Amino acid sequence: MFSADMQVDIFLRSLFLAPLALLWVMLNVRIVGLRSFSKMTAFDFVVTVATGSLLAGAVTVENWSAFIQNIGGITMLLASQFAIAKMRIADLRIVDMATNDPVWLMKDGKFIDDNLKTTRVTRDDVYAKLREANALQLSEVRAVILETTGDISVLHGITPDRELLPASGQ
Repeated sequence: MFSADMQVDIFLRSLFLAPLALLWVMLNVRIVGLRSFSKMTAFDFVVTVATGSLLAGAVTVENWSAFIQNIGGITMLLASQFAIAKMRIADLRIVDMATNDPVWLMKDGKFIDDNLKTTRVTRDDVYAKLREANALQLSEVRAVILETTGDISVLHGITPDRELLPASGQ
């Protein structure tokens, strides 16, 4: 790619391809926007992981066509994410197809065992999140919700505002 000497070629590829690929990702992110590496939906997470994988691949290629294929893949992933995000704003059916609904795991200090079983979340997982949220008493936990991103949110205190709660509370 850069030199007939394999060791020199490997060194030069590392020296030039890594910054070039990284600059390409930064340019794409600048165009697409900050949402590029958000974790708002499972789709966003997949795009982030796939972009990282393609970036790593671009740095280790042995020819220009493979490099172009990797950075082209990055561009198409981010463009697809951008297009789907725009469509989600315009059409609620896209929202239903592209996102999961949040799931209640606990309400008013009581576990919702059916939802724990369905989502394969254990009580120990919830207890860990409760400790992270500085919840001191189960009776003060208003809701534990498995978000569409896979994160677990804990709402504790006296009474949460209704806007903070998912519509399908059990």
